[in-house]
Amino acid sequence: MSEAQPGAGPRWRPTHNPWAVAMTVTLATFMEVLDTSIANVALPHIAGALSAGQDESTWVLTSYLVSNAIILPISAWMSDRFGRKRFYMSCVLLFTLSSLFCGLSTTLPMLIFFRILQGAGGGGLGPSEQAILADTFTPAKQGMGFAMYGMAVVLAPAIGPTLGGYITDHYSWHWIFFINVPIGLLSLFLTSRMVEDPPWIGDAQQRARHTPVDYMGLALVAVGLGALQVVLDKGQREDWFASHFIQVFSAIAAVGLLAFILWEMREQNPVLNLRLLKSRSFAVSCVLMFTLGWVLYGSTVLIPQYLQTVMGYTAQLAGMALSPGGLVVMAMMPLVGMLVSRVDPRKLITLGFIALAGSMFYMTNIYLGIDFHTAMMYRVYQSIGMAFLFVPINTLCYIGVPQEENNQISSMINLMRNLGGSFGISFVTTMLARRAQVHQTVLAAHTANSNHMQSLLQGTAAADAVRTGSGPAALQQAYATIYGMVQQQAAVLAYRDTILAMALITLLVMPLVLLARRPKPGGVRLGH
Repeated sequence: MSEAQPGAGPRWRPTHNPWAVAMTVTLATFMEVLDTSIANVALPHIAGALSAGQDESTWVLTSYLVSNAIILPISAWMSDRFGRKRFYMSCVLLFTLSSLFCGLSTTLPMLIFFRILQGAGGGGLGPSEQAILADTFTPAKQGMGFAMYGMAVVLAPAIGPTLGGYITDHYSWHWIFFINVPIGLLSLFLTSRMVEDPPWIGDAQQRARHTPVDYMGLALVAVGLGALQVVLDKGQREDWFASHFIQVFSAIAAVGLLAFILWEMREQNPVLNLRLLKSRSFAVSCVLMFTLGWVLYGSTVLIPQYLQTVMGYTAQLAGMALSPGGLVVMAMMPLVGMLVSRVDPRKLITLGFIALAGSMFYMTNIYLGIDFHTAMMYRVYQSIGMAFLFVPINTLCYIGVPQEENNQISSMINLMRNLGGSFGISFVTTMLARRAQVHQTVLAAHTANSNHMQSLLQGTAAADAVRTGSGPAALQQAYATIYGMVQQQAAVLAYRDTILAMALITLLVMPLVLLARRPKPGGVRLGH
């Protein structure tokens, strides 16, 4: 028996196999999410090749994230205005062409300009794909469709540093952008053949053409989210609110976003339909997805950074510690996709948060002597929890929302994941730096005059004197050695504090799952 749509008669079905459609749209999204992390390890090479400073080169990352953040919330409006398939293909084309020109760039300003265009093209891919999947699969099978999307979103950040390090070491930084070109062209060809807009997209397009454009909303969200992304990306580097630069951008972000919220709630034709947050399940899903993004991207930075800065691993080897976790997600996502149509998604989300928090608590056992296998298993345990979160949260967010709002739903839920990721990375980098300073001060105060310190100092100085033949130089070398040991221990303690804080955050949001509505059997949408 066909499932009815609001005012649409029998349920529309795509011409092509839903799995072929899902494979097609996941291809470009995987490529886009990969680019959020693949360039990180190549920054020193890019800075050297383009004669730029390390601080200047970070705009290669920031510019991409800012334009990505701006496009995410308005992608729903653009899909309605220009047609979802047309908008999606335009995003793939823009992303592919700008990737080509990023690789061909000969100056830093040129590279930053094309990274902005690349981020703008990439920003529309995720929301469009999720909306396509929501319409392509029946409600009972949406979980399986979202599982494929989830594999791309979770796997890409995990293999990005490894792939980026390998390409940079064995070829050149240009190829981290060139690899997008053939994939983008293939995606364009398959999309033109496989993807089609359902009837209500055409109706929405007609309505959008006859309604005034919310120019004020577009301007406010661009300014507010753009400034916020700059603050999150540059905050720790600029010492947060001690910097006039951060103060100005924080004020712009706060005023812009507050004005945007007030404007959109009163606007009859808003660019971002914030009234959807009145749906309890959707509002809870947004908070849960924000938290998942926080932990996913924060921990993706945490483990490789520990292995590189504390343990001395290369970027490629540190990235490889994340890869098995990605494989675990790939293996578990289809299972969770099947379970979500048979088990209350709220129970799966609760299980996922418990597993994720447990893995983070277990990771607080981190110490200086961990081997590669231990670091790898930390990520594997986290991945088990994440696999039980992404698909059920995405399923939950559509409960109680009309199908005509799929573009808006996917746009906002992707925005929350990306914002959570930005907050998570900023939180990790800031807390590591601040807690390391605190622990270093405490350790130095407790060891400066201790008998153990004096014995260690004398023994180290004596060993250095034998090697160098100079007493004063040996003493200085001994002090430097011990100071390095104190810094290392302080860094380990800072990592423990940061991991513990992320575990507690995960536990704190878990009770919100109880506020979400229970879906009807079979995954059928609920009405208002």
